[in-house]
Amino acid sequence: MKSKKLSEVIIKTFKSNGFVLSEPDVLLDSDYIIERSGEKFRSSILTFDREDGKTMCLRPDLTVASCISYLQNKSDSKIYYSGQAYRRTGVKGANFINNQLGIEILGSKNLIKDDFKVIGTILSSAKKIKMKKIKIKVGDISLFKSLINSLEIPERWKLRLIRHFWRPKYFDELLKRLEKNTDIEAETFDADKKRFYEMKKFDQGEVIAGRPISEILKRFDKKIKDPRSFINGKIIVKIIKSFLKINCKLSKLDDELSNFVKKNKLKDNIFKNFKSIQNLKKLNQDINFVTNFGREVEYYTGIVFEVFSGKKEIARGGRYDDLLKSLGAKKNIPAVGAAINLKNI
Repeated sequence: MKSKKLSEVIIKTFKSNGFVLSEPDVLLDSDYIIERSGEKFRSSILTFDREDGKTMCLRPDLTVASCISYLQNKSDSKIYYSGQAYRRTGVKGANFINNQLGIEILGSKNLIKDDFKVIGTILSSAKKIKMKKIKIKVGDISLFKSLINSLEIPERWKLRLIRHFWRPKYFDELLKRLEKNTDIEAETFDADKKRFYEMKKFDQGEVIAGRPISEILKRFDKKIKDPRSFINGKIIVKIIKSFLKINCKLSKLDDELSNFVKKNKLKDNIFKNFKSIQNLKKLNQDINFVTNFGREVEYYTGIVFEVFSGKKEIARGGRYDDLLKSLGAKKNIPAVGAAINLKNI
């Protein structure tokens, strides 16, 4: 009963901030989810076969389900949802049913304003239900991308590091290889080259693992043409590791990034696009910035955050500007959202 009353207060706050109810489908096309969002969902989704042989799954995530509903039904772009998601976690005995209560701005036209709106609404909801000792942890995936793109390393390495940033264990293996200037084996390179010429004959609009063939070929082309020799891996890895150690109060972030740039002799303007993070100072809240945060979800592209009450995580979210395209949109559609963890309130 208490949980129901708290949910009602939160929903009222969502509505007062202009969010409209969305009720995305519980059942989704399993092949569609895997094809569009990548293999990461295959082991976690709960599937069954319909009588016609089509494989369906229970929605694994309400953000993904809301995006699909937005694309298929032309639903409202500023929505809230309240419902269950169903997903395996790999943890023995863990409950696969997650009650989610969240908000999304799909087709976000003002990055700074909408990031602030989502975090501000979640924060307001937490205060309405009398949560105490509220703290916020934020990161920004786009800052990591800006750093990597500014470094003097072969394009193939930039693509690898950015693409696999969300996989910490494999990412660390990549850093070890880069540090030792160890590239892919010649056999793998030759296989890539052969595959490149085979795929040029395919329909360029066809989607494989969430990416159009035209995009895959573009990456292959850069990988094949890029020079194979590279000797500064150790220095580059040191810079990356130094960046990933930044952990400070938001009020100190400007100085931390400035000192990092000077110490590593980087271009002054590589972190020019973090106004969305700076804007959060207006919340007058205890906010900590961590560069090595928000990597566990592949689809985040910008700001990521968690809201805590004491040591309990009560909400998390972030910006995901590429997800809607991977789910079938013709172009990237900017979006940002967050969900409240009902178990911890």
